[in-house]
Amino acid sequence: MSLLGNIIWLIFGGFLSGLGYIIGGLTLCVTIVGIPFGLQTIKLGFATMTPFGKEIVEDKNANSTLTIIFNIIWILLFGWEIAISHLTHAAILAITIVGLPFAKQHIKLIPMSLLPFGRSLKEPEKIEAF
Repeated sequence: MSLLGNIIWLIFGGFLSGLGYIIGGLTLCVTIVGIPFGLQTIKLGFATMTPFGKEIVEDKNANSTLTIIFNIIWILLFGWEIAISHLTHAAILAITIVGLPFAKQHIKLIPMSLLPFGRSLKEPEKIEAF
C-alpha cells in the first residue's frame, strides 16, 4: 500500500514539492552560514518525496543545546511557513475521502518541518516473532 501511495503522491505534487525543497536547500548551502539549514531542507525534501510507510524518528542528540538553538532559528526563519503550508494542504485534501490518506501524510510532515534538527523520517523497525 505504501508503494502505491508514494507513486500517487509523487505524481500529484510530491515530486515537485520535494524538488523545490532540494533546490532551496542547495541554494542555502551556497553560504557557509546556511549549510546546516540547507542540509535539513534537503533532508526534508527527500522525506517529502516518499512519506508513505515512514515515521518520524528522534535522533540521540535531538535535545542537545546546539540542536535546540538551530531548531529555534529554523522555526523563526522557515519552519512556521512550511508547517502552515502542510497544514493548509492537509485541510484541502481532507475535504474528500480519497484525500484523507494524503492529508495524513501532510500532518505527519508538520513536526519535521517545524523541528528538523535531530529528527528524520525513516521506515519503522520491524519486530520479528519467534
